[in-house]
Amino acid sequence: MDRYKALLRNNRAWVQGKLRMDDQYFKRQVAGQHPPFLWIGCADSRVGPEEITGAKAGDLFVHRNIANIVTHSDLNLMSVLEYGVLTLRVDHIVVCGHTACGGVQAALGHRKLGIIDKWIRTIKDIYHDHREELEGIEDENERWNRLVEVNVREQVMNLAKTSFVQRRWHDGDFPVLHGWVYHVEDGRLEDVTRHAKDDPLDPIYRYEFDDE
Repeated sequence: MDRYKALLRNNRAWVQGKLRMDDQYFKRQVAGQHPPFLWIGCADSRVGPEEITGAKAGDLFVHRNIANIVTHSDLNLMSVLEYGVLTLRVDHIVVCGHTACGGVQAALGHRKLGIIDKWIRTIKDIYHDHREELEGIEDENERWNRLVEVNVREQVMNLAKTSFVQRRWHDGDFPVLHGWVYHVEDGRLEDVTRHAKDDPLDPIYRYEFDDE
């Protein structure tokens, strides 16, 4: 059987299973979404967010890209962020990287790969800023995975620098920003950083808002 047909067959079985447990399940889904989390993760096929967290439909508002990068020039991500933070009003944003990340590995190398070279340039810049620490790690796999963690930390800070997040902070205490690393080798999620409203942020990145 063609693999795509197996996916369609699995979907039919999933629908029937949901309806057997709750015949109103899909009617409630149509009513709208109120997720407490925005998840920014890697596009890697091994790290599906619902799969690794056990989340249910409606729990996670999800954006994924290669190497879970947060950059102000990515209009796709910025649109997701604005909608998630200001319209859906999520309380938590998780940036989740993972060990054995191919995007991070590519950034460590010098091979020309195509358009992705432009995308992972961000990670090369992070490597440049942390060169002394990273090049002090002799084991290549350890250096690779350390850059995964450093990248997550930097992307969390990039979220803190956005006007959308700061707009919500102006109004209250949320969202709280989290940086996690998923360990592909054992399935474990590691909490590596957290940034909340009153945590330090370089003043050059702070916005001022008029009270409405």
